[in-house]
Amino acid sequence: MDNIEQRYATHPGDIPRMGTAEIRDRYLVDDLFAPGQVRAVYTHHDRVVLVGIAPTDSPLPLEGFAEIRSKEFFEHREAGVVNVGGDGSVDVDGETHALPHGGCLYIGRGVKSVTFSSEEGAEARFYVFSAPAHTSYPTTSVAPGEGTVRELGDPLTSNRRTLNQYIHENGIQSCQVVMGVTTLHPGSMWNTMPAHTHDRRTECYLYFDLPADARIIHLLGRPDETRHMTVADQEAIISPSWSVHSGVGTSAYSFVWAMAGENQSFDDMDTFPVSDMR
Repeated sequence: MDNIEQRYATHPGDIPRMGTAEIRDRYLVDDLFAPGQVRAVYTHHDRVVLVGIAPTDSPLPLEGFAEIRSKEFFEHREAGVVNVGGDGSVDVDGETHALPHGGCLYIGRGVKSVTFSSEEGAEARFYVFSAPAHTSYPTTSVAPGEGTVRELGDPLTSNRRTLNQYIHENGIQSCQVVMGVTTLHPGSMWNTMPAHTHDRRTECYLYFDLPADARIIHLLGRPDETRHMTVADQEAIISPSWSVHSGVGTSAYSFVWAMAGENQSFDDMDTFPVSDMR
């Protein structure tokens, strides 16, 4: 696999000295999807790999690459997959799993062959979030909206949202990966507020279903030293464990949230009042 980029871990003390371009280079993944290609970013924060797969006329395999020192991608890894494009399917060691828009698939350690396809006339876009795994769990899929559903927020604070937990301690089983999809209700734009950090886990967001002319202002950094990035549709954010991850859009949208690190408890977060943010 040639389309692989490495990004090294950073210290929170680096944030105050960074300008806009460097912040975007470190934490924003704005070119993960390209028609007919497999693209990946390897971040040394919890050894997470983000992959964007955009099959067109021909299926695309996800193979190993030199940076993870594995012949097959899943030799020592597991992954959660969410389709953020048109209808598609994933073939895992000869078994085909249909994956519509917003559907989720877990792929466990030890799988040999994984191939991604778009349905005829559709343009699927598969977002893959992968972490190292110490054992194997069964490949499992879940349809959009059929995970553990939590209704959060309030329209009065512009953050009414439906959260679907797919891969988590009480859902699809995994070693490290925790994954789900949150969809904002019409008229709501804040995705996570009050904001929080996870001092034991790296979390990544992939924003999708955002209109082409809309943008999200994503906050990052320590709560008392925040910065922001302007983010477009189908762009991803790498949030180190010490970083705030919250954003507000010019329109409603959805996002894939995924974590890997010390534990799988969804509610293991370090909260703080908005009045403490700077």
